[in-house]
Amino acid sequence: MASIRIAALNDVLHRKPRHVEPPSDKISDFFGENVFNQKRMRKYLTEDAYNSVQAVIVEGKRIERKVADQIASSMRDWALSKGATHYTHWFQPLTGATAEKHDSFFEPLGSGGDSIEKFDGTQLVQQEPDASSFPHGGIRNTFEARGYTIWDPTSPAFIIDRTLCIPTIFIAYTGEALDNKTPLLRALNAVDNAATDVCQYFDKNVSKVNSSLGWEQEYFLVDKSFLMRDLILF
Repeated sequence: MASIRIAALNDVLHRKPRHVEPPSDKISDFFGENVFNQKRMRKYLTEDAYNSVQAVIVEGKRIERKVADQIASSMRDWALSKGATHYTHWFQPLTGATAEKHDSFFEPLGSGGDSIEKFDGTQLVQQEPDASSFPHGGIRNTFEARGYTIWDPTSPAFIIDRTLCIPTIFIAYTGEALDNKTPLLRALNAVDNAATDVCQYFDKNVSKVNSSLGWEQEYFLVDKSFLMRDLILF
């Protein structure tokens, strides 16, 4: 075992750095080029669809189904223009890692071999990561998924290799959180509701409070004995 450890240390210490040639000398030229950010939303979305996404992010409103179809179509067009062939709902289950299930934009029409690149609002908003949507030939019952991934519009979609990654949450069919992100979003919503109630004592026009910093940024917990010994006495 000692020789294996020594060999591993030698490999690390003598490893040559990998050279990466940047696309441009200016980072601003390629920063976020594979992210469906506000700049690309303005280019690919209609004005109504763009405003709907911003209303979700800023005001916490819902997106209508017809608008979701427009967003999905525009997101697909952007992804195809970047060479993407598949899409996936990208989430963080309770495993300490990320997870995803890939689906192709390609869909046969069943009429003489015709096909289309399809991606609509239904596929954008919700997915069944347990493969219930895959063809199974009657081998097992897959009529009901036990967990669902739901699109999180507050996180922008992005492309890795040839896959459009859509950030989502992961919940059980009962509504219980099955991931690490859902509790955080619920906590933000609770802070929003409580803070909005307080703000309306002073300004009735306040309708939403957005959190931008965690509490760990604001104070530190110090054991009382260390406080008396280190901070007060000295």
